[in-house]
Amino acid sequence: MTKKARVIIMRCDDYDADLISRIVSDGMRHLDVRPQGRVLIKPNTVIAHPRLFPHAFTRKEFLEGVIMAINAISGLVSGSTSGSTSGPISGPISGPTSRLITELAVGERCGITIPTRFAFKHAGYGPVLRRHRVKTYYFEETAQVPVAVSRQMMTHRDHVMVPKPVADCEFFINLPKFKAHPWTRLTLGLKNYIGIQDDRYRLIDHNQFLEHKIADLQQVIQPKFIAIDAISAGQRMMLTPTPFPMGAIVMGTNACAVDAVGCHMVNVDPVEIPHIRFASERGIGPIDLADIAVEGDFPLSEIQEKNRTFEFYLKHIDHSFGSNANLQCTVGTFPEKYSPDYCWGGCPGALQEAVHILKAYSPDVLHRMGKIRYVVGNVAGPLDVAPDETVLFVGDCTRWRGKIDGMPVHIKSTYGRQKKRNNHRPPSNDMLLKNMKTIANCMANRRKRVIRVPGCPVSVADHVHYLSFFGGVTNPNFDRRMVVDVNMQYMKMTAGRIKNRLFQD
Repeated sequence: MTKKARVIIMRCDDYDADLISRIVSDGMRHLDVRPQGRVLIKPNTVIAHPRLFPHAFTRKEFLEGVIMAINAISGLVSGSTSGSTSGPISGPISGPTSRLITELAVGERCGITIPTRFAFKHAGYGPVLRRHRVKTYYFEETAQVPVAVSRQMMTHRDHVMVPKPVADCEFFINLPKFKAHPWTRLTLGLKNYIGIQDDRYRLIDHNQFLEHKIADLQQVIQPKFIAIDAISAGQRMMLTPTPFPMGAIVMGTNACAVDAVGCHMVNVDPVEIPHIRFASERGIGPIDLADIAVEGDFPLSEIQEKNRTFEFYLKHIDHSFGSNANLQCTVGTFPEKYSPDYCWGGCPGALQEAVHILKAYSPDVLHRMGKIRYVVGNVAGPLDVAPDETVLFVGDCTRWRGKIDGMPVHIKSTYGRQKKRNNHRPPSNDMLLKNMKTIANCMANRRKRVIRVPGCPVSVADHVHYLSFFGGVTNPNFDRRMVVDVNMQYMKMTAGRIKNRLFQD
């Protein structure tokens, strides 16, 4: 009889590191998990700031609780966290004594172009990591190495590039934040793997192939333990989520099983989420509840009832902003047979996030900004463009032929070039170079009615630049609460890269 994958759901309403440590320690014991060798912890810090982006990341208390549990389980420290709580998952760990931890580290690559040092600082990780003497890896500063994967399971890649600490890791611990996502519906354990790639490689296949890419990355390294921060979950968006008091910690050792249970917690069938289905089809793990043992003190039926009001945001951009908004979108078809009607993982999703960032700064921005027509995909037929509307043709796959103001316009697709991007040496995605290039394109086209915006995908940050510039509104990229520190952390990141190149093993 096949042994079922086990997933534990435990109640936890407070971000208390001692409480989290006791719960996670019990979970590790129950799952026979003992960290050993080179241990790498991967949180989700796609973006972090206590005032601007307070709900997007794995909380510092959660990270500290897990670190304390690792030390307690591994016998490295003694104290209150080494004891077991009373409850349904208590019990001693079984099996032979494991070897010691040789390195305990936390590693991550936060959202595109922003230095991970900035995200770690504003997530409050620094004092936690210093207190527990945990090593830090900023993945964009380390060497990047190729990892071969099964060609039979790939979309069109036979290897992926990852940071050397990931390739060298012996015990991978995944700490996602439980969030809705406007591109993939949910971001849990599998989706958190996007953060194991530096920007240069992260954007490769971050388009119609995003769901395939997430499944591909699972072949790099399998987690030995997963703990999802679902104490306060995030609804709707992933950069600017609305908090939802879920009050849970979800634990397991199989990524597909954990994500499948996470889906059911918010009343979603995991089969409906492509990257979870793809990963399961590739043998990563089960997603049928019949093959999963759901345990813990928070019954699945109870949490499903509690989460009935959990909100998602899965709207096409041409139906998102209302007919009275000054941003209107025309969406065509897309080049890949997998999803010809929409590119969830590319420019449309990035536009959604960019608009929500602008709205976080100014709720009425869609009515204050100048009129913009946003065009993406292969669009046939005339565009009904208002006389005072700036037209942005966005993304490499976008094409259109017609007339605007009586003048012929021919937008050609360059998407074929993107498919052939070199997976070993893609173009630089340096923050300053990327921002300067985007701003230069805005300035060069400042008096034009029709603007071509290249990229596959065009990033969230670039969308913010273009919407702010041509909409005539404040650009959050230059917000005084972020811009000085972002650039300071950028300089530290650059110094870190140079140091690692000079002294790498």
